[in-house]
Amino acid sequence: MALIHSFPPASTPHAHSLILGSMPGDASLRAGEYYAHPRNHFWKIMGALLGASPDLPYPERLSRLTGAGIALWDVLQSCERTGSLDSSIIPNSIIPNNFAAFLANHPAVQRIFFNGTAAETTFRRLVLPTLPALPCSLHRLPSTSPANARFTLSRHLDAWKVLCVDTPQHHCSST
Repeated sequence: MALIHSFPPASTPHAHSLILGSMPGDASLRAGEYYAHPRNHFWKIMGALLGASPDLPYPERLSRLTGAGIALWDVLQSCERTGSLDSSIIPNSIIPNNFAAFLANHPAVQRIFFNGTAAETTFRRLVLPTLPALPCSLHRLPSTSPANARFTLSRHLDAWKVLCVDTPQHHCSST
């Protein structure tokens, strides 16, 4: 079983929202890009909401996301896992990312969105108890993973539109 590591956060100091996955899947780790699996709906959703379409070069997608005040990261810094499924993560191998430092360096973050149940559960279990009073709201969204096949792109888009609530209208194109 291999020890795997997540990516650094994609963010600017003025981010108002943070989207958290659990840990990048194999396709993402190989590509060195968040949500690189071609059947993952994440970039299609971001394309519809923020103009960060999957057909844009990866640096441009990140720029559009962060330009809209949204940061992207993972709950886990490292873990042991075979394959891409969160259920394959070895629980005693988990090391969470340093959220105290991230939130101290991003004081404008008011909302944290979890890309799926595993990200939320792990954050609430391992991270939340280590933080002082959290100055932001927490929202679980349906996982964009291809493993969540019961969610069509349309259903995902409807659920993820919450990103554009309380966000300046010029940043979201589908609200």
